[in-house]
Amino acid sequence: MTSPQPSPAGEEPLSSTVWKVAAVASLGSFLAQLDATTANVALPSLVVDLNSSIAVVQWVVTGYLLALILVLPLSGHLVGRIGARAVYLVCFAGFALTSTLCGLAWSASSLVAFRVLQGLSGGLLAPMAQMMIARVAGNQMARVAGYAAIPILLGPILGPILASGLLHYLSWRWLFFATALIAAGAIVLALAFVPPDCEEDMRRQPMDWVGLILLSPGLALLLYSLDHAHNAMGLALLGAALIMLISFVAVARAKGSRALIDIHLFAHPPFRAAAISQFLTNGINFAGQMLLPMFLILGCGLPPGEIGWLMAPLGAGMMCAYPSVGRVIERFGIRSSAATGAVLSLTAMLLLAGTASLGLTPLLLMPSLFLLGVGQGAVGLSSMTAAYTMIAKSDLPMATTSLNICQRLGGPVLTTLSAFFLERQLATKGPGPTPLGAFSSSFLLLGSVLVLCAFVTLLLPKAATSEPTALFDRTD
Repeated sequence: MTSPQPSPAGEEPLSSTVWKVAAVASLGSFLAQLDATTANVALPSLVVDLNSSIAVVQWVVTGYLLALILVLPLSGHLVGRIGARAVYLVCFAGFALTSTLCGLAWSASSLVAFRVLQGLSGGLLAPMAQMMIARVAGNQMARVAGYAAIPILLGPILGPILASGLLHYLSWRWLFFATALIAAGAIVLALAFVPPDCEEDMRRQPMDWVGLILLSPGLALLLYSLDHAHNAMGLALLGAALIMLISFVAVARAKGSRALIDIHLFAHPPFRAAAISQFLTNGINFAGQMLLPMFLILGCGLPPGEIGWLMAPLGAGMMCAYPSVGRVIERFGIRSSAATGAVLSLTAMLLLAGTASLGLTPLLLMPSLFLLGVGQGAVGLSSMTAAYTMIAKSDLPMATTSLNICQRLGGPVLTTLSAFFLERQLATKGPGPTPLGAFSSSFLLLGSVLVLCAFVTLLLPKAATSEPTALFDRTD
């Protein structure tokens, strides 16, 4: 592997335009991440205030994450029609409006519906942010991206702390009102600092509407049916979901590179392993962030206002891992970095399972969360590096869309499964105080997923290549 050369001491400074666009673009990604993490902390409060169950209320998170996935394939089509700046502004406006509606929700069902709309608005914030930064940064993209990642990494740290404070002094509704205010400020900044799109950047791209119609409802039905698989209706919906997804695969195979997702990409072993790793890693992250507040509030009896500082080490671990993973990959390779991260994550999850069985023990809980953050950061960045460094530039647009869909799909799938498992565990224990064993078993379930993740990392390439080649001929 060819190691990247260090930047010269007198490298050209970044222009003020680059800094302004990067700051505004990063705000979009940070806002989407912050909104996902704050909602997790509010779940126990929503169960009580909205007189609902865990299985229903978890769709406040799952519905949002699913909506993020469903809108992602539209990014290229919309940019080609109205431009990245216009898409970004529309997304922020929609995000502000739907956040306000979430704060005004009168029931669990209405909140879930508004959260889905919020996810549809926020799903394009991250892809548009990456695109706008790339356009203004040029050959300094790597340098700018390093700075732009800092606000995003702060989301898992600040989210629980902000949520705890608002829940303690106000109510869960202010989590959404605060998000709306931030989004409104971002609109003003985007109007002021993001330059308009050039005409050559707005190229119309054909949209695979058949694929979209099959994939989007298929994914929604799949997740809904998994949560209701205990009854006949749930099984029927599961069958319908599988038929739609199998049909999508058949259509995608026939269309090749013109499909919504070019499934030929997954025939390339490094990309396939990277996609599965991203799916599992993101799923474990979101499922863990759903289980932790439940454990601390329902299992340990802590008020929502006191759990933010207990959850902060998870984000701190990821933030510490991100800047150093690149150097670890250069020295030891992609596979070693990812496998080590998976082992660290598995160790941390087993410690969390043990901690949950004992009750609240901060001296065990916080180091375990920090270790989990470090491990998950290593797996996530290593697998992403494997995906992008093995692909020719001509394949990057489709690969980016495919990888992001796999990554974001992991969140709602594993969150739904974890919530279903926890609900069943609590139901079997009967009435009375919340049993700690139910949470311990739920963490062990995620531990079993991490075992699978560890095996998948062994399929990643040993090192990145300096000469990526096209994955297949585009003659279809």
